[in-house]
Amino acid sequence: MKKYFLISAIIIICQQVVAQEDLAIIHGPYLQNLSSDEVTIVWVTNKEAVSWVELAPDDSTHFYLIERRKFYSAKNGVKLQGRVHSVKLNNLKTATKYRYRVVSQEIIDRQGNFITYGRQVSTTAYRPATFITLDPTKKSVAFTMVNDIHGRSDVLEQMLKLAEPTKQDLVLFNGDMVSSMKSEEDFFNGFMDVGVKTFAQNIPMYYCRGNHETRGVFATMFQDYFSPKSPELYYLVRQGPVCFVVLDCGEDKPDTDVEYYGITDYDYYRTIEAEWLREAIKDKRYTEAPFKVIVCHMPPFRDWHGEAEILEKFVPILNDAKADVMLCGHLHHTSKHEANAAVKFPVLINSNNSYLKGSVEGNKLTLDIYDLDGKRTEGLTVVH
Repeated sequence: MKKYFLISAIIIICQQVVAQEDLAIIHGPYLQNLSSDEVTIVWVTNKEAVSWVELAPDDSTHFYLIERRKFYSAKNGVKLQGRVHSVKLNNLKTATKYRYRVVSQEIIDRQGNFITYGRQVSTTAYRPATFITLDPTKKSVAFTMVNDIHGRSDVLEQMLKLAEPTKQDLVLFNGDMVSSMKSEEDFFNGFMDVGVKTFAQNIPMYYCRGNHETRGVFATMFQDYFSPKSPELYYLVRQGPVCFVVLDCGEDKPDTDVEYYGITDYDYYRTIEAEWLREAIKDKRYTEAPFKVIVCHMPPFRDWHGEAEILEKFVPILNDAKADVMLCGHLHHTSKHEANAAVKFPVLINSNNSYLKGSVEGNKLTLDIYDLDGKRTEGLTVVH
């Protein structure tokens, strides 16, 4: 009985400490799924709140000149209450720069329809974050790719310092940014806080899920944080002369393997994804793009089951669609594989200790891989 009262007292004390803690934004904000006419903005608070984004054009007016347009975290017309906030901004103008700030307001009490609101917190309006919507007509593009960080935030910070993502159009996170999706803090401490600090409030990041993000008790919550307003984790992105096809590779071993404890269904998932891909390559974002870049964490080889599935289910479609190159990670070493009879486009694999920089100028796509000293170690060029 004494033990019961002691536990109850501890719980009450902990609840009181949490209740006394001030509302705060603890992670983010960061951009997701930026396109030519919409973007999703994600951030996390330490306590449950309702949230919104205030949007302003990037003109000479002060952010506080007028009340700015608000986009709420809502579903079916009802504002959502929670810690992870994702707000989709739509009907934006193409190739246009916007300013934004995010705001959250605590709900202290809720009795039926009567709600008691508490403190508001926000990012700054004096130097607000910005983004530029994508431009399919842009003549050039520059981007950076990193992968297989496995929670080594210090390594990622070093890579991003060298890669200078704020000078790029976009950044690709090509999978295995953590070793397992165990908790929210694991992936924010492991890589995403560094991404936010370095570029992700202002420069779009597109996340290609790797096989390690499919593991852990938090794996099913992946889409709460990345591509939260998208129907799937695979999608097309068109910026300037490049259409990026971001694929979701799934796991690398058979679904029946003992390591998955009977919880995976990736063979069927990849079959459904292949059906989507067959239709996606008919999209004008793809068909009209001078360059077609495929982003997939695992390469299309026959070494492991997941790789063989990619080779069998995705590659024939991409061969017919005349893909220019596939960018991969997964193997923890850098290598280049020329086009052959089975895979009719080159495959460039970036290691876990290097970063890739890509650019298009005129009729040339240049892809270069650099080590942690900034030395070029591999690359290829595609000319049309």
